Amino acid sequence: MLLAGLLVAVGSLPYWMPRAVVGLRMWIFTRINGEEGIPIPGPLVPVERFRQVYADPAASGRSRGAALSDLFWYWLSPGAHLHQEHLEPGERYDEVARATRRFLSLPTAEVTALAERCAARVHPSRRVRLRDLMMPLWAEFFYEVVFAERCPPDARDLIVANADDVVTALKGCGLRHMDRRHRLTAYLETRLGDVRHPLPAGLTPREQALYLQGTFFNTAVVQQSEASAHILMALARHPESQQASLAHVIDETFRLYPLFGVAHRVTSADIAVDERTVLPAGSVLCFNYPAFHRAGFDRPGDFDPGRWEGVSAKNANHIPYGMAANRPCPAWRLSPIALRAVVAELTRRHSFHSTAAQTRSLPNRGPCLVLPAGARPSALALLFIRVRDRWEDVGRGLVQLVLGSYMVWDARRERLCERHFAASGSSSPAPATSISDVTIHSLEPPGP
Repeated sequence: MLLAGLLVAVGSLPYWMPRAVVGLRMWIFTRINGEEGIPIPGPLVPVERFRQVYADPAASGRSRGAALSDLFWYWLSPGAHLHQEHLEPGERYDEVARATRRFLSLPTAEVTALAERCAARVHPSRRVRLRDLMMPLWAEFFYEVVFAERCPPDARDLIVANADDVVTALKGCGLRHMDRRHRLTAYLETRLGDVRHPLPAGLTPREQALYLQGTFFNTAVVQQSEASAHILMALARHPESQQASLAHVIDETFRLYPLFGVAHRVTSADIAVDERTVLPAGSVLCFNYPAFHRAGFDRPGDFDPGRWEGVSAKNANHIPYGMAANRPCPAWRLSPIALRAVVAELTRRHSFHSTAAQTRSLPNRGPCLVLPAGARPSALALLFIRVRDRWEDVGRGLVQLVLGSYMVWDARRERLCERHFAASGSSSPAPATSISDVTIHSLEPPGP
């Protein structure tokens, strides 16, 4: 009886342990960082007010005044103080954003041709991790966007090592290896005179290298690798969707697996949500993309590209690249063009098959079986992928628990963002406000 109970307990680990570990990680995160932020959508801001609050000019603060910023600066260092996504509004942000737009404003035909060339050089083995397969492709793509020449192997390896280290740390699957990141910074410092467009004015050469690294060879490479891995993973797990419109497949993939989890903003002034509720200045607003993308859809947990046949993405709860009024993703135009070209080229030559789990953060990196186009996998091969992924999730969850908790603590200890603003002499913001201590202001006249 004891042996049988032990076998049942061990055999059931993949079904309950990963979920328990996630809950424990969230509890530890809250214990270390405190309860910070007003969830949106949530009790104070319903789904129908999400866009209104997100687009409010006062929802413009990005880093200063939020404990969450210390964690993101930690993961994105070095150079988080120059990263476009983390700069506060002002002249420096405007100049950096203009420089980024110059690099990304390529004609559609050029973007498509470049993406197809990079995809044509991908020759996957039979068993792959999709994110690992995609990362060298996007390293080459963005190298050519920046330098207007084909990426040499040594530069590609530096970019991939840096991007993989960033995203692995973000997932809690590994610690930071700053030597990998510093090597890319040093390389970029030697190439500043070779870029195709002027770099942001007012930055030192090292700061310009960190700008390139953070914008293009951290965020752009990581996000496009994750995006293309999710699209191919969705096709691999839902073979019937391979006959659907690729545009609808991409829209549905981004609906279920948005690249942004929670985007936080710090309010610079009060924001009136409605006649009764005001979010005070200094509030940390946590915009939850997955929750917003699932609201208002039938069967929100199902992958169904067909739902977009009668629905316009512009009119749905669907903002995969953010909102134009509040720091949208600078690659909002280039990214979908390049993704369509890459996925079309790869699926023309190969078929993708998987029974592994697909979650928004994709910590398993997308285990997949790749066969020649039209070939079908054996049931045994798909069963192997499923069983292996479930058991890997047990070990991976424990790694994330230990390493993720350590990095949350270490980021809190180092306080990179807080110390940066203290050193720059910026005035201290009002204490950040969370949902537990927000007062719902009544704008109605007082009663008799």
